[in-house]
Amino acid sequence: MNMLTLTEGESAVHLARESIESHLAGMPYPRIPDDAIFQQQRGVFVTLNTIKHKLRGCIGVPYPVMPLADAILTSSKDAATKDPRFPPLSTKELQKIVIEVTILTTPEKLEGKPTELLEKIEIGRDGLIVKYGYYQGLLLPQVATEYNFTTEEFLSQTCMKAGLPSNCWLTGAEIYAFRGQIFGELTPRGSVQEKGLKSVR
Repeated sequence: MNMLTLTEGESAVHLARESIESHLAGMPYPRIPDDAIFQQQRGVFVTLNTIKHKLRGCIGVPYPVMPLADAILTSSKDAATKDPRFPPLSTKELQKIVIEVTILTTPEKLEGKPTELLEKIEIGRDGLIVKYGYYQGLLLPQVATEYNFTTEEFLSQTCMKAGLPSNCWLTGAEIYAFRGQIFGELTPRGSVQEKGLKSVR
């Protein structure tokens, strides 16, 4: 995956905020940045946090099925208004929200016995998708580091995110791994930095 520059990452975060602002105001989508990277098909997640670092919304497009710009526009709007865990965001509340955009690599299926999967997953590098039948759950790489998960805990939590038993990764569920490049505001509408993750392994 081609990595984004900091300038492109800043544009991605600004686009996410402008998308939410436009949607809440009933206005058309904002202008898409000219950088070629925004026309490449990418998976992306947009995360909204309060200034006290509490989650306020997180929705995304896990697979590269649309241009990055479109994925950001859709994900940011939906994170603000369609995350079923939270009420829709208001324009006033948005002024106190910090926005984070995670650009995903294409998820790759992990093959092998459950014990072998543990050696293929690195905390601080990988995000996970669990699939079993019609059930699917995803956790971003930063979730594992934020909660200091072990690899087993990360797998179990992703299973539960899918609405499955926590041990489903031991009983035939498909496991996919991906990596993420993370850009986020330091303060609402403030400067943007690329965020690195520290592995606990």
